Amino acid sequence: MIRDEESFGALVEQIRNFVRDVAIPNEDRVEAEDTIPDDVVERLKQLGSFGWSIPEEYGGAGLTSEELAIAFMEFTQCSVAFRVYGGQNAGIGSECIIRDGTDEQKRKYLPRLATGELIGCLALTEPTAGSDASAMKSRAKKVDGGYIINGQKCYITLAPVADLFTIFARTEGERGGKGVTAFIVERDTEGLSTSGSTPKMGQEGAPIGEVFMDDMFVPDDAVLGEVEGMGFKTVMKALNKQRINLSALSTGPAIRMLDDSIAYAKERRQFDKAIGEFQLVQAMLAECKVEIEAARALILETARKRDRGEDVTMDVSLCKYFSTEMCSRVADKAVQIFGGAGYVKGTGIERFYRDVRAFRVYEGTSQIHLLNIAKNLLK
Repeated sequence: MIRDEESFGALVEQIRNFVRDVAIPNEDRVEAEDTIPDDVVERLKQLGSFGWSIPEEYGGAGLTSEELAIAFMEFTQCSVAFRVYGGQNAGIGSECIIRDGTDEQKRKYLPRLATGELIGCLALTEPTAGSDASAMKSRAKKVDGGYIINGQKCYITLAPVADLFTIFARTEGERGGKGVTAFIVERDTEGLSTSGSTPKMGQEGAPIGEVFMDDMFVPDDAVLGEVEGMGFKTVMKALNKQRINLSALSTGPAIRMLDDSIAYAKERRQFDKAIGEFQLVQAMLAECKVEIEAARALILETARKRDRGEDVTMDVSLCKYFSTEMCSRVADKAVQIFGGAGYVKGTGIERFYRDVRAFRVYEGTSQIHLLNIAKNLLK
């Protein structure tokens, strides 16, 4: 649902200007320095991307699912690092608080997340609990006035630079979602520490890392929603929305790679003609376009269904599976079209090829989403 065509159109134009004038000129710099420079962060704050999904009453833009999907498709037509840093607060960095936080927790944290004053992150995955997140080992022991938490999280996006952590730990039982509780924890909490940036295949400028809880004490009011044992339900609700976002976030890079491939096919000459005149190159371009438009249509229809209040449990898995797999296929074809220029650094295509590979892994692997789809079909 688009609430106001004129004002939303103005936002889309602002996003396009940011991508063209700020993000793309800084792509090589971000990769080389493995960080988002302060001047670019300030431009992200001016753009308002941190608060796109946060309700207006807490200082955000309160975008609908459809508006957010369109915004993210535009925002991600540049290196992935920009959307990770500038868009996480508009997704998993705030969504659990939006969904199930108390009024006091929302008032305390959401306005600061909306402006980018705080960077939020979701600390769920553990060394032995990935796709089976309910197998987590981190434990929170109830004590007078709060909880003592011990455990370790890994592969946590923006953990090395985050200010606010939504941490999940087991308060009862040994496995399963029933005994998992979510806690809102600030960076300076005693007993909380993070690793440096974990070396990875791509997405330089968007660090991931480990989170360590060593006899970390948090007060009772750190429990998200102040309800024990509801953490797993909360994160599943948050991921239901985020998987639409991630689908859109996977489509933007595909659009950019196709645009770059078209431009290259027009200028690159072989056998005395532009390679775009060869039918096999044309076929790859056309296949990319078909897949991008199919993903776009699926994402927007799912977003509209969510805005209408319909159940999109299976739809979000359809979106996430198709869009992330599509993006990898487009990346592969883009490298093929660019040939040697697509394999070496310089054009940015090899960077996208590395960056987008992670999409098929996080927030539910492609295989997990296929299982989700099958389970829903067989209900």
